[in-house]
This record gives sequence, C-alpha cells and structure tokens, in this order.
Amino acid sequence: MDPERSWLVVEQERRYLADLLESLDETELNRPSLCDGWRIRDVAAHVALAPQHPGPGEMLVGAVRALGRFNKLNHDMAVRHASRPDVDLVADLRAHAGSRRLPVVTSLDNIVFDVLVHVQDVAIPLGRQHSMPVDAAVFGADRVWRMGWPFHARRRLAGSRLVATDAEWNVGEGPAEIRGPIDALLMLLTGRTVTGLERV
Repeated sequence: MDPERSWLVVEQERRYLADLLESLDETELNRPSLCDGWRIRDVAAHVALAPQHPGPGEMLVGAVRALGRFNKLNHDMAVRHASRPDVDLVADLRAHAGSRRLPVVTSLDNIVFDVLVHVQDVAIPLGRQHSMPVDAAVFGADRVWRMGWPFHARRRLAGSRLVATDAEWNVGEGPAEIRGPIDALLMLLTGRTVTGLERV
C-alpha cells in the first residue's frame, strides 16, 4: 500500500474515532476496551497522542518512570492524556486527523495497523460495527506477521495456516487452518485472540 493511501486510511480512522467518541456518555467512555487494563477513553487518547507525541527527552523521562517497560510507558501516557475533558479528546482527534507526524519510536507501516486495531478495540466492546478497509487490513496483517515483538504472531500461531476469506491473503504452515475475514485475522495476529476467533 503506498504512503498516500496509508495516510488516507489513518486520517479516516481517526475521524471515525472522533465521531464515535463524541457520541458516548461518561459511562461508555470508562468501559473496558479490548486492551487489557485500558478504558475506552485511554485507547482514544493513545490514538490522539500519536501525531502529537512527545519528543525523545520526554519519552526518556517516561521510560525511566515506567522502569523501561514499553507497554507501561504507553499506558501511563495514554491515561494522563485521557484525564483531559472529553471534548478536548475529540478536538485532538479531529485537529490532528490529517497530521503526518510520526512518533519517534514507530513508522507509517506500524501506524496503519495500530489505528485500525485500536478503533476496533473501542468499537467492538460498545457493540458498534465499523469495517476496516480490506486493503489496509491486508497491509497491516502482512506487517504484523513479519515483525516479532511485541506480538510474536508467527510464534504464537505456529502450526496454523491463516487464510482470509475476503482477500487474497494467507500465511503460515501446519495442519490447523484458521479461515476468516482479514479484519478478524488482523485482530487475532495482534493478540485479540478471543475477538479474532469469534469471527473465524
């Protein structure tokens, strides 16, 4: 997927999340997301932070506070940002939806699957249906399959062949075959095992 298409998908997903967030009440915003230990508002804050991420210095301070644990660093930063008024989170998402600024620790390839998955982390627990663009989901699934940390998809799914039913995509080898829509497979690859398997 070329960079222009990638950035368009990222912008569209951020705008959808802003619209969804604006429609939620306080109880819904504080519901658990699909990310263990993250509320709906925390995930939304994480997505909002990506294009306005702090610089290396602030990241270093945060990493020291998190004792070098990257997941804790991400969580703590998101929770701090999520403590802002709801209208500010929505405004953040809209104001920076089209931003092409990347956090210092990631790439455009990673941002694509990150935003696709996190929008589902919010939408699914709320019972909202939002389709991933198939081409972007394929792109994201390829990326997650190739990378090791933090998902270790090839190791976790060793012995299985994954086959998309709505796209020309398959990976893995083994006697077990997991077939399903590419968006469900992407959720499975990124560790959303229960959610992913419910749809295959």
